[in-house]
Amino acid sequence: MVMVINTISCIIFVSLLTNRINMIKKTTLSVLAVLATTLGFSQNGPIDFETGGQGANWTWTVFENSTNPALTFIANPDMSGDNTSATVAKFTALQAGNPYAGCESSHGNIDLGTFVLDTTNSIIKIMVWKTSISDVGMKLISAKGWALPELKVANKLINKWEELTFDFSSFANPPASQGLYDQIVVFPDYIARTKDNIVYFDNISFNSITGGSGGGGGVKPAEPSAAAPVPTRIDSNVISVFSDTYTDIAGVDFNPGWGQSTVVKSIQIKGNNTYRYNGLNYQGIDLNGTNSVSEMEYLHVDIWSANSTALNVFLISSGPVETPSAIVTPTAGWLSVDISLTDFTPVDLNDIIQLKFDGNGDIFMDNLYFYKKTSIVDTIVEEPNFINESFLNGINQLYPNPVISGNEVRFIEEISHIELLDLSGRLLKKENNNVISTIGLDQGTYVVRATNLVGKVSTQQLIIK
Repeated sequence: MVMVINTISCIIFVSLLTNRINMIKKTTLSVLAVLATTLGFSQNGPIDFETGGQGANWTWTVFENSTNPALTFIANPDMSGDNTSATVAKFTALQAGNPYAGCESSHGNIDLGTFVLDTTNSIIKIMVWKTSISDVGMKLISAKGWALPELKVANKLINKWEELTFDFSSFANPPASQGLYDQIVVFPDYIARTKDNIVYFDNISFNSITGGSGGGGGVKPAEPSAAAPVPTRIDSNVISVFSDTYTDIAGVDFNPGWGQSTVVKSIQIKGNNTYRYNGLNYQGIDLNGTNSVSEMEYLHVDIWSANSTALNVFLISSGPVETPSAIVTPTAGWLSVDISLTDFTPVDLNDIIQLKFDGNGDIFMDNLYFYKKTSIVDTIVEEPNFINESFLNGINQLYPNPVISGNEVRFIEEISHIELLDLSGRLLKKENNNVISTIGLDQGTYVVRATNLVGKVSTQQLIIK
């Protein structure tokens, strides 16, 4: 009798223990799912195929495409449309391949990385350029191969860039036993083909269901309709980090991996190279070693934004030692900002290694450089390209000089164009002949810079009374 009771007791104990273990397992899996969301497992993105960005250094495998020619990364073949990125992916869909030929990233944390679909990232967008209309497919796969069917969206345009949107908001996350999502699959030309088709794709981004950015991407921000102002300061008074006008410091890294969530793009606005910071939290610029700017006086940058409410720029010297300076964000058009280098104390101006921006919103940046102001003597000395015999003999003098404000001044010699600058080197007026007006100018000392018909330059002081 005692043995029967003990046996029943043991059975009950084992049953209770098993139930308890199963509860612990379920609780553990639930906790892991919550942690995956709350601790910020997030995909690497956006997938932009740029140097220093995501995608180009991933391991992509092409499948079901006959001989499976590799996915390649090339210069953007069409920068005239909505996609001004420098580098894009090229997929050659072979006629002999299956309709569902495609390419996939590798599993693990090196490529896409592990992530959980939620409201912040379940709208996935991709830019495509195609020569024909067909479905583009996209699929997400877990670490152990679990997946739901791909989504398909057809392009509506041909021979131009178009953005397609894939709504994964109704998709479940993988069961806990199958691991997290960590792979993306793209089917660029989901159709039975009668010939080989080349498809370009770019800028795969993960967006929130409300339209904002969500861990590796975002909607395309508003852009300026005009390029930033062209700088007019004399080259010898400038140390340039980024500007089409000057020779920049060599080897600058504009997107170092500092853990930022900012999406960085080099784009062109009206033919002018510009950097776009989408969803700025912070963004570094590495100057490729030590740079002395101790002879300079100011840091200049041109900024455009439609939605930023906070922006700072930092100078960083070895240590690191860094000091910010606040920038009042623009409310309309480009804002040209000039900051005294004394504002960055105690940063060592003989040892500048990096710059950094932080703040919020979408920022467009151009003409980032250090400079010193120019005296009238500096202007004349620094532009000795042309002082011809007539100028030295007084024949090519400006006249009248001094001039009464509002009147015209002219060169006797025929001139291609003439420019009027203030003493800081800022361009005030330009005329394509040998006459220039002083209407609207205050009394004081100015610089007139004239270019003759063969492109040589002479510079002269002008006094306005």
